[in-house]
Order: sequence, then structure tokens, then C-alpha cells
Amino acid sequence: MQGELVKLQDWVVRTNHKVVILFDGRDAAGKGGVIKRITQRLNPRVCRVAALPAPNDRERTQWYFQRYIAHLPAAGEIVLFDRSWYNRAGVERVMGFCTDDQYEEFFRTVPEFERMLVRSGIQLIKYWFSISDEEQHLRFLGRIHDPLKQWKLSPMDLESRRRWEEYTKAKEVMLERTHIAEAPWWVVQAVDKKKARLNCIHRLLRQMHYEEVEHAPIVLPPRVRHEDYVRHPVPQEIVVPEVY
Repeated sequence: MQGELVKLQDWVVRTNHKVVILFDGRDAAGKGGVIKRITQRLNPRVCRVAALPAPNDRERTQWYFQRYIAHLPAAGEIVLFDRSWYNRAGVERVMGFCTDDQYEEFFRTVPEFERMLVRSGIQLIKYWFSISDEEQHLRFLGRIHDPLKQWKLSPMDLESRRRWEEYTKAKEVMLERTHIAEAPWWVVQAVDKKKARLNCIHRLLRQMHYEEVEHAPIVLPPRVRHEDYVRHPVPQEIVVPEVY
């Protein structure tokens, strides 16, 4: 499927297609893993990731969707959002970072906002990664005991674990109120990481009606050589020691 993703990329560039893919889900659901597999063989100038931090003081005073708009694609680009504007329906709701009025305004606005994106020519695809209570518990323990993964845990992640049921209720409301014909939700069963990645990529390829783009054969040109060219030695004091 990596080869098919490259073909998809070529088609997006050739046709000036614009694609936005949202990856949402609980902490440790595997969003980052599938994003990494999608992008690892693609051109970062064509396929890029938007992983926005918490809004700063200035951004909190802006229209809620404003900071996301800056990351939308131009023609011939794919943008993968590692979490998205749906933070308002999830973490912000559960943790009390937004008011009830802001929460309701989000649900009034987001369907029309997404319809506007689609009418403008952007293909919008939304994935929710679903894991069980037990699986998240195991993944959090794995992060706690692995020094290479501890950086992935934040106080917010730990608090989200305590509020599992509140997150479930918020997710159910979100899916019900924002599953629209122009941009439906797709739920990825993510308890098995490998299967989740394969299923998500397989579904993505089926959602994009791409065709293979024909390319002219690549011919490596001969190197130009000049008789008067002399390569100067590199000073040893600036050479990285060959420890390995």
C-alpha cells in the first residue's frame, strides 16, 4: 500500500486536488502511528502534518476555527491533522476548557464550516480511532514504564484516563451531531495497532478515486568532468570522528 500512496500523491499533484484528513481519538489510540505510516514515503512538500499545540492567549480570542484555517491545503496538497477542531467537542468539553455556550456554538458552526470546505474543493475525510478501556490502560502502563515513551504522557493524558466515561459520552454526542453527508465519520477499530493502520490506509485509498500518473522514463545524465578540476582535502579538525 505504500506504493499506492505514492501513486495517490502523484495524482493529487497532477490534478491539483486538495485533501484534508482528520485523525481524532482517545489518547494512545494510535493516531500518530498511522500518520507516520502514511507520510513516511511521501514528499513532505505535498503531504504534511498539522499537529497544533494548545491555543495561546491570542488564539483564544480568535474565531475558534481561525488557527486551523492557516493549515488548510493549496492545490496539489494533502494535510493530515493529528487532532483537529474536534478538540472542542472532546478534551475541551470534558476538561472544562470551554463554556456550554461555546460548546453549543461549535456544533452549530462545524457542519456548515465543513460544508464550506467541501464546496471550496477540499476533500474532507474524518477518522475516529477507537480503543477499549483495557487497551488504553495497557498502553498507558507501557508509556509509564518505557523511558523512550514517557515523553508521550502529559498530566492531561493521565486526567483523561480518569475521565474515561465522560470522554465516551462526549464522543457519542460528537459523532451523532457532526456525521454529515459531505464529511462523514469513519471509525477505525484500533485495539490491534497493525490492523488499524492497514485498515485505515486501505480505506483511505478507496476513498480517493485516483489513477496512476504516467511519468517519462528517468535518465541519469553523465557527470561533467573538467581536466583542471582539483578536489581540495577537507581539514581534519572539522571532520566528524568515525566512532562507529
